[in-house]
Amino acid sequence: MRTRIGIALCLGAQLLAGAAMAQDAGAGRKIANMCRTCHGLDGIAAIPVAPNIGGEPASYLAAQLRAFRSGERQQEMMSVVAASLSDQQIADVTAWYASQKVVAVPPAGFDPAGAPEACAACHGADGIAVIPEAPNLAGENTIYIDTQLKAFRTEKRRSDVMGPIAAPLDDAAIRAAAEWYASIGLRPASP
Repeated sequence: MRTRIGIALCLGAQLLAGAAMAQDAGAGRKIANMCRTCHGLDGIAAIPVAPNIGGEPASYLAAQLRAFRSGERQQEMMSVVAASLSDQQIADVTAWYASQKVVAVPPAGFDPAGAPEACAACHGADGIAVIPEAPNLAGENTIYIDTQLKAFRTEKRRSDVMGPIAAPLDDAAIRAAAEWYASIGLRPASP
C-alpha cells in the first residue's frame, strides 16, 4: 500500500512540475511598461544596445529572464530587473512579448543563399528563428550580435548549442554573421 501511495505521489508531483504556468498577456503588458525604455512596448528595441524581443517564443524569453534572475547570465540592467520578477510575472511578460507579431524586412537584392550557414538552420536566413529555442536575429544591432557570439566563443555566456558553434569562428566570421543579420530590418506585422 505504501508503495502505491508513494508512486502516486511521485507521479502527481511530476505532473505538477511539468504543468505550464498560466500566462496572462494583459498582465504582461503592464509589466512590459518597465521594459519599454529599452525593448519598446512592442518588443522592437528603443535603444541600439538592447535586443528586439517582440515575437520571440515565450519559452525562450522566460529562459533568459530566469538566467538573469539566477545569475547564470549577467548584464547590469537585466540582472537587476529580472531579480525583482516572480515566476508569474515572467510568465505574463513573456506571453505579452511573444504575442507581438514581427516580420523581417530584407534589404534590396537579398539572397537567402548568402546567409551564414552555421546560423540559418536555427535563426533563419532572414533572421526570423525557425526553432523555438533560438532568438530572432533580424534587425539586431551589429555590435550586439558580435558581442553575444564572442561571449559564446569564450564561454562568458554558456550554451550547449551556441558554444560549439561559436568556438571555431574567428573575428571576421563573427563580424560577417553580425552584419548579415543587422542588415535585415524588423518591424511589427500589420494587424
